[in-house]
Amino acid sequence: MDKIVEELSKIGIIPVVVIEDANKAVPLAKALCEGGLPAAEVTFRTAAAKDAIAAMCKACPEMIVGAGTVLTVGQAEDALEAGARFIVSPNFDEEVVKFCLERKVPVLPGCATPTEVGKAVAMGLTEVKFFPAEQAGGLAMIKAMAAPFRGVKFMPTGGLNTKNIGAYLDSPEIIACGGSFMVNGAKIAAGDFEWVRKEAEAAVEKMLSLSFIKTDNGVNVLASKRPERAVYHMSRRGVKFDESTAVYDEKGLVSIEGAGMRIVRG
Repeated sequence: MDKIVEELSKIGIIPVVVIEDANKAVPLAKALCEGGLPAAEVTFRTAAAKDAIAAMCKACPEMIVGAGTVLTVGQAEDALEAGARFIVSPNFDEEVVKFCLERKVPVLPGCATPTEVGKAVAMGLTEVKFFPAEQAGGLAMIKAMAAPFRGVKFMPTGGLNTKNIGAYLDSPEIIACGGSFMVNGAKIAAGDFEWVRKEAEAAVEKMLSLSFIKTDNGVNVLASKRPERAVYHMSRRGVKFDESTAVYDEKGLVSIEGAGMRIVRG
């Protein structure tokens, strides 16, 4: 898995941004980072997209900023020129995929059918976007396609919200989920970035859903279906984990200790 995609997987929820005014980009980026989501897919649905990406990348270099709704090679060129670190398309366009692969830039083309997934695999991709997620069959469709296409992971976007995103995020077939519920266009236009921060923070809490199991020799044992993600977000809050205690298997992190707690897969 590409390092950028791996980082997106740890973040878990990728805000899908439609921004009309590039001047709002920096406070939006800061609000998302403060809320625990240091990533954004800025869609090329508006003329402000390129400038917004550039502003976010400059002001928040720790943030992983990508471009979404990339329909043409020209848009991909603009996105990379602005500093985008990954490209997302709603459809499978061979020319856009080829352009990104040649430049070694992570690209997640939209694939809603086995035929499209097969085309992506034929070009060497192991991660794709699934769009529109809820309308195209949701998690059940993803699992059905993942069965024959072993090793392919999906980033669903479309119709996701705080009520249904948990099931997606807990599934091993999912890299991360794209969502716009914490980047409401009206709130951005009004400059209500405190609302954005709080919504991002609430989304992270919903995603982690750590459950207490027991106390073992003074250490609180907490279970997470995706422990790597839990460790990532808790580390951002200042929790120190001891890598020497980490246990891994073929699926990834099994358990790790730090700061009076043990995170285990479960």
